[in-house]
Amino acid sequence: MAALMPALVPRYRLLDHHGRAVTQDDFAGSYQLVFFGFTHCRMVCPRELAKLDDVLEALGPLAERVQPLYISVDPERDTPEVMRAFLERHHPRFLGLTGTTQDAEAAREAFHVFARRGVDPEDPEGYAVPHTTLTYLLDANGDYLTHFADVLDAERITARLRELLQ
Repeated sequence: MAALMPALVPRYRLLDHHGRAVTQDDFAGSYQLVFFGFTHCRMVCPRELAKLDDVLEALGPLAERVQPLYISVDPERDTPEVMRAFLERHHPRFLGLTGTTQDAEAAREAFHVFARRGVDPEDPEGYAVPHTTLTYLLDANGDYLTHFADVLDAERITARLRELLQ
């Protein structure tokens, strides 16, 4: 018999990329589109963020009901300043969230996100952080609604979001 996975209760207490303390409650009334990653990622995160940018663009005015969030799995390097510079340059719709190692770990646990620092000789600092690549959607109350696997294309995610937002 397979063990049941505990319910996903997406809660976090982090700093946004402007240095303000935030929780899921700060976005009440908006859907939260949440992706975990790190700014030094060379392939997966840039690809997923670009896809989510395309989704938000395709949603048109419906995108105004969505707060896209990029939560760091590498808070040691991803300070609010680093997150702000990265997102403003590459993905300006997103708000970056980071914090202490403990706060970032608590957020990952709340979303059931795996992330573990590993050796990467191609990274200038010698490490990368492989992690879960799901995108989560929280409803306007900050509760888990659904998630999207990284294998889904932008069109399928857009279609599903349209259904959920209307």
